[in-house]
Amino acid sequence: MDVIVERPAALDVHKAQVTACVRVPGEDGQRRSEVCEFKTTVGGLLVLRDWLKAHRVTQVAMEATGVYWKPVWAVLEDDFELMLVNARHVKQVPGRKTDVKDAEWLCQLLEAGLLRASFVPPKPIRALRQLTRYRKTQIKERQREAQRLHKALEDTGIKLDCVATDILGKSGRDMLDALVSGTTDPEVLADLARGKLRKKIPALREALEGRFEPLHSLLIGAILAHLDFLDEQVERLSEAIEEQLRPFQPAVELLRSLDGIETRTAQNILAEIGTDMSVFPTAGNLVSWGGQCPGNHQSAGKRKSGKTPKGSKWLNDALKDAAMAAIRTNDSYLQAQYQRLRPRIGHSRALGAVKHSILCACWHMLKNGELYRDLGGDYFRKRDPERQTKRLIAQLERLGHKVTLEALPEAA
Repeated sequence: MDVIVERPAALDVHKAQVTACVRVPGEDGQRRSEVCEFKTTVGGLLVLRDWLKAHRVTQVAMEATGVYWKPVWAVLEDDFELMLVNARHVKQVPGRKTDVKDAEWLCQLLEAGLLRASFVPPKPIRALRQLTRYRKTQIKERQREAQRLHKALEDTGIKLDCVATDILGKSGRDMLDALVSGTTDPEVLADLARGKLRKKIPALREALEGRFEPLHSLLIGAILAHLDFLDEQVERLSEAIEEQLRPFQPAVELLRSLDGIETRTAQNILAEIGTDMSVFPTAGNLVSWGGQCPGNHQSAGKRKSGKTPKGSKWLNDALKDAAMAAIRTNDSYLQAQYQRLRPRIGHSRALGAVKHSILCACWHMLKNGELYRDLGGDYFRKRDPERQTKRLIAQLERLGHKVTLEALPEAA
């Protein structure tokens, strides 16, 4: 194989150790390999960095193994051109399987220029990604805790959720706090209702009649305290995210111009794809990386699978939130696209098409610095009027009607 990288290095990264291999020109003109093992402590990684510098390494490749590659990347990224590769793309050839062999094989692939780098965002975006992902886990945990509250209330026989839309609203929370503190009189509890809920006081008195025992007080009190803690955590994380995003605020505003994308969703999308679209040559590259396009598997002239490839689950969640909001926006292109596709391919795949369109739009907005311009809900009708007319005529004829067309006179 031709030598593309003169002094490459490859790392086989594990939790406690790193096996490093470098390939450099030998004295006899032949290529030679050197292998050494290092600890993954900070001191060990600094020794690894110095060892690579001593060999005048220019490029370093490593596999994306869980989270173990991250501290190695952090130590080396300022001094070398790093490449993170998908382990499935560099499977070892059949034979002996050792850490040394893995590092040597990876180094040979890098030397020949046969590796494809995975996308690793810069430090500020990686920090933002950690914050947004942790906030998402806290929000999901809050949802689970709210479900536990509903289950605990069912055990008491209290049907507050059948009367109040949100039992964690101001009125519902006052009633729950009173229950935990020992007040079980339905009259007193119902009188804590506020605003529009006061019209339902008779129904509340009936719903708040139950058997609230000391065990329920302990459980529900603990759940409410946990909910308060999670609300505080989400608020603190949101403040930290806004501070981290301050230099990228124009990008947030660009994304918010698209139907269905609010501030939190825009933050989550930027944390996953970054703001520099030069790493994705086309919108199709971004969509493919994000796992929002059909698969392409053909053999012997036959298409075998169109299953969507795997992408970032965090990006997929953000796009799903945006798509669900977009298809509820009246007279919009994305709603029209969904309504046009759903009867033919079903909800899930139609929603996938909307997510694809949203991610394409994000690429164009971030690449060109332009706000989103909606094509309108009548785009598909106006795009090909003749085709639309033929389709409607065919529908009427299938219903047993004879259709005669007469053009309307043009307006003066």
